[in-house]
Amino acid sequence: MRPEDRGADYVQYYETLTRERLSNLSRYITDDMRFKDPFNDVRGVEAYRVLLGKMFDAIPDIRFSVSHRALSGDACFLRWRCRGTLQVAGRKPWVVEGMSELRFADDGRVREHVDHWDAAEQFYEKLPVVGPVLRFIRRRVASH
Repeated sequence: MRPEDRGADYVQYYETLTRERLSNLSRYITDDMRFKDPFNDVRGVEAYRVLLGKMFDAIPDIRFSVSHRALSGDACFLRWRCRGTLQVAGRKPWVVEGMSELRFADDGRVREHVDHWDAAEQFYEKLPVVGPVLRFIRRRVASH
């Protein structure tokens, strides 16, 4: 695999991810892969597969789209958007924009995937009870 192609297969897999395709996960990640986001920090194919299965339980129609990809050494940085219907917030449409940092093993598979996104603004503020409180606090501490 050419260095400039690193991440392309993983991005395509993610953009076409379905619950049924979770069985192919080990083709794209190492056995000891680490995944971290604002809610989770797991290691290994099976732990990540379980996590993604729970994601489909909470957001059955979730879809990812990657708009930018930058490579530097063994790292790939992605800018992405995911959309879906969040079941825990009264079946409301949900959109999250974020960045991912991928690290690769020598065989080209992903050995680390760290997601960066604002959970307060893009998740908690959408919830029925805590959302209004968090939005009020955000307005109070804003500089403008």
